[in-house]
Amino acid sequence: MNTSPSHTVFQEMRLPVQAKLAAAWTSFMFLYIYVDYFALYKPGFIDGLLAGTVHEFEIGPTFISLGLTLIAIPSMMAMLSMTLPARINRMVNLVVATLLIPFSAYNATGATMTYAYFYAFSIGLEVLILAFV
Repeated sequence: MNTSPSHTVFQEMRLPVQAKLAAAWTSFMFLYIYVDYFALYKPGFIDGLLAGTVHEFEIGPTFISLGLTLIAIPSMMAMLSMTLPARINRMVNLVVATLLIPFSAYNATGATMTYAYFYAFSIGLEVLILAFV
Protein backbone atom coordinates (compact mmCIF):
# COMPACT_ATOMS: atom_id res chain seq x y z
CA MET A 1 0.00 0.00 0.00
CA ASN A 2 1.40 3.36 -1.02
CA THR A 3 1.06 5.95 1.73
CA SER A 4 0.83 9.55 0.61
CA PRO A 5 1.90 12.38 2.94
CA SER A 6 -1.73 13.25 3.70
CA HIS A 7 -2.33 9.75 5.10
CA THR A 8 0.74 9.41 7.32
CA VAL A 9 0.54 9.23 11.08
CA PHE A 10 1.08 12.53 12.86
CA GLN A 11 4.64 12.56 14.14
CA GLU A 12 6.17 14.72 16.81
CA MET A 13 8.71 17.02 15.19
CA ARG A 14 11.64 18.32 17.17
CA LEU A 15 11.62 22.07 16.74
CA PRO A 16 14.81 24.06 17.05
CA VAL A 17 15.10 26.11 20.24
CA GLN A 18 15.18 29.26 18.10
CA ALA A 19 11.73 28.46 16.68
CA LYS A 20 10.33 27.81 20.16
CA LEU A 21 11.71 31.13 21.39
CA ALA A 22 10.33 33.00 18.37
CA ALA A 23 6.92 31.39 18.97
CA ALA A 24 7.04 32.36 22.65
CA TRP A 25 7.89 35.97 21.83
CA THR A 26 5.16 36.10 19.21
CA SER A 27 2.63 34.71 21.70
CA PHE A 28 3.77 37.22 24.30
CA MET A 29 3.41 40.06 21.80
CA PHE A 30 -0.14 39.11 20.83
CA LEU A 31 -1.17 38.69 24.47
CA TYR A 32 0.41 42.02 25.39
CA ILE A 33 -1.40 43.80 22.56
CA TYR A 34 -4.77 42.18 23.30
CA VAL A 35 -4.60 43.04 27.00
CA ASP A 36 -4.30 46.69 25.99
CA TYR A 37 -7.00 46.29 23.34
CA PHE A 38 -9.51 44.70 25.73
CA ALA A 39 -8.75 47.40 28.30
CA LEU A 40 -10.46 49.80 25.87
CA TYR A 41 -13.75 48.16 26.83
CA LYS A 42 -13.47 49.12 30.49
CA PRO A 43 -16.05 51.77 31.37
CA GLY A 44 -14.44 55.21 31.40
CA PHE A 45 -11.25 54.17 29.61
CA ILE A 46 -12.21 55.83 26.32
CA ASP A 47 -13.16 58.99 28.23
CA GLY A 48 -9.61 59.08 29.59
CA LEU A 49 -8.19 58.60 26.11
CA LEU A 50 -10.34 61.44 24.78
CA ALA A 51 -9.11 63.60 27.66
CA GLY A 52 -5.54 62.75 26.70
CA THR A 53 -4.58 60.35 29.48
CA VAL A 54 -4.04 56.66 30.07
CA HIS A 55 -4.19 55.94 33.79
CA GLU A 56 -2.24 58.92 35.12
CA PHE A 57 0.00 59.30 32.07
CA GLU A 58 -0.49 62.12 29.60
CA ILE A 59 -0.73 60.91 26.00
CA GLY A 60 1.98 62.61 24.00
CA PRO A 61 5.13 61.84 22.03
CA THR A 62 6.89 60.26 25.04
CA PHE A 63 3.96 58.01 25.90
CA ILE A 64 3.48 56.92 22.28
CA SER A 65 7.22 56.27 21.86
CA LEU A 66 7.29 54.20 25.05
CA GLY A 67 4.28 52.21 23.86
CA LEU A 68 5.97 51.53 20.53
CA THR A 69 9.16 50.49 22.32
CA LEU A 70 7.31 48.08 24.58
CA ILE A 71 5.70 46.29 21.64
CA ALA A 72 8.83 46.53 19.46
CA ILE A 73 10.82 44.55 22.03
CA PRO A 74 8.94 41.23 21.65
CA SER A 75 8.66 41.85 17.89
CA MET A 76 12.40 42.22 17.59
CA MET A 77 13.03 39.32 19.97
CA ALA A 78 11.02 36.99 17.70
CA MET A 79 13.31 37.91 14.83
CA LEU A 80 16.51 37.93 16.89
CA SER A 81 15.68 34.53 18.39
CA MET A 82 15.84 33.07 14.89
CA THR A 83 18.98 34.91 13.76
CA LEU A 84 21.41 35.45 16.65
CA PRO A 85 24.23 32.98 17.33
CA ALA A 86 23.29 30.49 20.09
CA ARG A 87 25.45 31.91 22.91
CA ILE A 88 24.35 35.51 22.33
CA ASN A 89 20.76 34.36 21.73
CA ARG A 90 20.62 32.69 25.14
CA MET A 91 22.02 35.72 26.96
CA VAL A 92 19.80 38.27 25.16
CA ASN A 93 16.64 36.19 25.70
CA LEU A 94 17.36 35.70 29.41
CA VAL A 95 18.10 39.37 30.00
CA VAL A 96 15.18 40.78 27.99
CA ALA A 97 12.62 38.32 29.39
CA THR A 98 13.77 39.09 32.94
CA LEU A 99 13.54 42.85 32.35
CA LEU A 100 10.02 42.58 30.86
CA ILE A 101 8.50 40.80 33.88
CA PRO A 102 8.15 44.04 35.90
CA PHE A 103 6.54 45.77 32.91
CA SER A 104 3.99 42.98 32.64
CA ALA A 105 3.30 43.17 36.36
CA TYR A 106 2.84 46.94 36.09
CA ASN A 107 -0.44 46.35 34.24
CA ALA A 108 -1.90 45.36 37.61
CA THR A 109 -1.72 49.01 38.73
CA GLY A 110 -4.73 49.78 36.56
CA ALA A 111 -6.69 46.90 38.03
CA THR A 112 -9.80 47.26 40.10
CA MET A 113 -11.51 44.40 41.90
CA THR A 114 -14.01 44.25 39.03
CA TYR A 115 -11.19 43.45 36.59
CA ALA A 116 -8.92 41.54 38.96
CA TYR A 117 -9.44 38.24 37.13
CA PHE A 118 -8.68 39.83 33.74
CA TYR A 119 -5.41 41.31 34.95
CA ALA A 120 -4.38 38.33 37.08
CA PHE A 121 -4.99 35.94 34.19
CA SER A 122 -3.30 38.07 31.54
CA ILE A 123 -0.30 38.97 33.70
CA GLY A 124 0.00 35.35 34.79
CA LEU A 125 0.09 34.18 31.17
CA GLU A 126 2.61 36.86 30.21
CA VAL A 127 4.90 35.93 33.10
CA LEU A 128 4.59 32.22 32.27
CA ILE A 129 5.64 32.91 28.68
CA LEU A 130 8.55 35.05 29.87
CA ALA A 131 9.58 32.30 32.31
CA PHE A 132 9.49 29.81 29.42
CA VAL A 133 11.87 32.08 27.50
